[in-house]
Amino acid sequence: MGADRSDGELLRAVARGDAQALAALYDRHAGWLHARLTRRCQDPETVREVLQDTFVTAWRTADAHRGGEAGGWLWTIAARRLVDAQRAAARAARAQAAHARHQPDPARATAPSAEERALDALEYGDVGTALDRLSPELRAVLRATVVDGLTTREAAQLLGIPEGTVKTRAQRARRELRAALTERRTTPPHLLDALGGTA
Repeated sequence: MGADRSDGELLRAVARGDAQALAALYDRHAGWLHARLTRRCQDPETVREVLQDTFVTAWRTADAHRGGEAGGWLWTIAARRLVDAQRAAARAARAQAAHARHQPDPARATAPSAEERALDALEYGDVGTALDRLSPELRAVLRATVVDGLTTREAAQLLGIPEGTVKTRAQRARRELRAALTERRTTPPHLLDALGGTA
């Protein structure tokens, strides 16, 4: 049916509303996506829902894919859906715990998790400000490899550039980001250490 068609061909067919093409894409990629999600999340129900949501999103946004292999693109969707699901579960657990103690504490129920604080820092804090100073090409590579956790190969497929270019841009992005954060002098040393490189 779709086994002999490339990911790009399948996605173009999906964009035209071909459900069989989506089924072929699912058969090709669901197994490794499930395995990778399971390494990040121990709840089988959450993994199942995230996997399903990933392919629903692929169905709705297939026309946004630039062609080529779909693996990196699908993993980006899945990783973001997993973060959303984990945030929602953490909020629900905090609210349930507060209710169970019969001491509703709105501040506690809405307090952000460590992951949420880290993601907020990437978007709005010093790191977010420094990221905004990078060129779009460097920012895209850093987001794909650091925020979305893609491998060099997956990032290359997602961004449509060679793997060597991903590595070069990632190194340059880390150097520039470290330099920008050092200038601000408000960034924790451990974050600067994690970025590596020299300013």
